[in-house]
Parts: sequence; structure tokens; C-alpha cells
Amino acid sequence: MKACIFDLDGTLLDSLQVWEQLDTAFLQRRGVTVPEDYADTVASLSIREAAVYTIQRFALAEDADTLIAEWKALALHAYSHTVMMKPYAKEYLHKLKTAGVKLAIATSLPHVLSAPALDRHGITPLFDAICSADETAHGKNSPDIYILAATRLGIPARHYRDIVVFEDILQAIRSAKSTGMIVYGVYDEASARHWETIKQVANGVIYDFREAPLTMDN
Repeated sequence: MKACIFDLDGTLLDSLQVWEQLDTAFLQRRGVTVPEDYADTVASLSIREAAVYTIQRFALAEDADTLIAEWKALALHAYSHTVMMKPYAKEYLHKLKTAGVKLAIATSLPHVLSAPALDRHGITPLFDAICSADETAHGKNSPDIYILAATRLGIPARHYRDIVVFEDILQAIRSAKSTGMIVYGVYDEASARHWETIKQVANGVIYDFREAPLTMDN
């Protein structure tokens, strides 16, 4: 194992309630009830892709920048003050760092939200690269962000099998796996309905980071 790439929401961070509350507040302001499939649909999108999708789906007379600014404002306090890490995640990161494994973040969150959460938990210095889907042409429906993270870690495509990715969303798992990287599904309530499929698609699954591998043989 040369490197690990981590998603944030639902993987390292226990942020389900933040987005449930945000979606409800945002759409209620516009007289819309949150559809059951909305969270699933936007989960693997970049924030800009999610804004465009939301405008089109609900025929909103607003532009993407307006939605993004409102979402950031609604979420910033939570990521700065209340969002917690998943159990044993911090301990696992320290174990990997001690073992000399390179670490990267690959998140759909913009840096303005991810940075406060990482700083608050004191884990920013552990990462060799922090990548946002805002920096790529596509969200996690595409493997772009995982390739970007590997590039920033200095790992060429021929060594992608030495990279382990941790993700909680089914489509993101598929995208990461398409690169040839090893992908572990991380259980989260937000994606629980897809858990049986995740177990089939991913190379392995964990319920918390006590179960995460420290070598490629685990």
C-alpha cells in the first residue's frame, strides 16, 4: 500500500444530518418538499453539478452561483463547529501516516467547507494532497478526482493497484474502481439502501475504521 485516498462526507466525516437539514431548509424556502431520491442523485455530483441539476429539476429562476453561495453559507457553521469524524477514523489516519503511507482527500465539498472541518479536527497536516471535485471537469460520476489525487501524490497509473480508496457512495465506488485502484466501501446511513450492492462492487467493506487495512494483505 503506497497511498490511501479518502472521501470526506460519510467516510471520514459523519455529516449526514448537515445535508439532510440543508436540503430541507433550502427547498422549503422555495416551497418544495425534498424528494426521496434527491440526496442519492446529488451525492456523487460536484457542488456546481448539483446546483445545475437542482435548478433544472425544480425549474428555479436562479443561477448556479446563487445556489452554491446559499449552500456554502448554510453549511459553513456546521463544518466549522459541529461535524464530527467517523469512529476510529483519526486513529487510522495516524497509523497510516506512521507507516509511511501517503494520504489524500478526494471530496465533492468545496475547500471553503472541507478546510474548516479538517483544521478543527487537527488532521490537515496528515494529508499530502487535498482535492475537491470543483477542481475537475466532473464530479464523482467520473474517476477524474481520484486520478487528480494520485497525480498530486506522485503515483503513476501503473501503480494504481497500490492505492486504496475509501468511499461511501455507490457511484463514487464504481468510478474509483474503474481506475484500477483498490476500493473499500464505508458504511454510512445515507447510503445504507445501496449497501448490499456496495458489498458486491467494492474490493472490501468496513463498518468503521477499526476494520480498515494497514497493508494490502489485510
